[in-house]
Amino acid sequence: MTSQSLITSNYSTRSSLTPSPPSSTSLVKTGASFRLLINHDVPKEVSQRMMFVIEEFFKLSLDEKMQFKQPPGQVQGYGQWFVFSEEQKLDWADMLFYHISPPHFKRMELWPSKPSAFRDAFDEYTTEVNRLANCLLGFMAKNLGLDPSEIIGNSENETQSVRINCYPPCPEAKKVLGLSPHSDACSLTLVLQVNDVTGLQIRRNDKWLPIKPIPGAFVANMGDALEVISNGKYKSIEHRAVTNTEKERFSIAAFHGPNFNATVGPHPELVLKGEPLYKSMDFQSFIKLFLASKLDGKKFMDDIKLNK
Repeated sequence: MTSQSLITSNYSTRSSLTPSPPSSTSLVKTGASFRLLINHDVPKEVSQRMMFVIEEFFKLSLDEKMQFKQPPGQVQGYGQWFVFSEEQKLDWADMLFYHISPPHFKRMELWPSKPSAFRDAFDEYTTEVNRLANCLLGFMAKNLGLDPSEIIGNSENETQSVRINCYPPCPEAKKVLGLSPHSDACSLTLVLQVNDVTGLQIRRNDKWLPIKPIPGAFVANMGDALEVISNGKYKSIEHRAVTNTEKERFSIAAFHGPNFNATVGPHPELVLKGEPLYKSMDFQSFIKLFLASKLDGKKFMDDIKLNK
């Protein structure tokens, strides 16, 4: 199987939450864990502005980028992800990471002010991508026979976080990873591959499948929270990022989940014969447990399974 054989789907974020066959139903069917989205109603110019300011930011000197560095003990800002100790082997990547929603988690003073258009472009982009994510999650809820609010939650308290990645070229790319194998803790991740450098790979049938960038397309990855809520009817996708020997690669991943007080556990209507497959906990505890775990494939999901 090649990346060209994967299903692409058309979506309108401004339509009602009624799938328009055949393309939309191919995306949200149970068991689906990964799709490419085209014709999704996120305006082309919004994505292009975001892509431009990302590349401009990472052209800045280290001193300029460090003005927006992560405060000690926090993840928002410029830096690296999942740093457990000074001795560990780090992924070959720099990043910007921000909480967007709920609004009181925003640390806008850590949003880059260089280039000058960054903050406006970022605010517009995250708004449009959040609209798309809620549309998709609404489709998936209906496909499970649930009210969309049971997956999406209250729009004022839903969670959205964004990680902007820069993977510098590496002379010995086969010896390092841009981002270690993992699945995402959220319900749904939307990834925009900013330039034409291939690096994202998904695990399918015990093999790593490269996902060739398609201009304007979003990669939609199902997350761990959705797998738990659906009691395994949707599966989160294991993925990783590899580096390139000659070219840097950029991507932007937007993570969407329920509010932090919502229960992440098998929905009662989806538990067959009284057999939940996963533990239940509030989403904040779910995220804390995920962040305390080393990125290691789908080990986190294995740890929260019942009747292992």
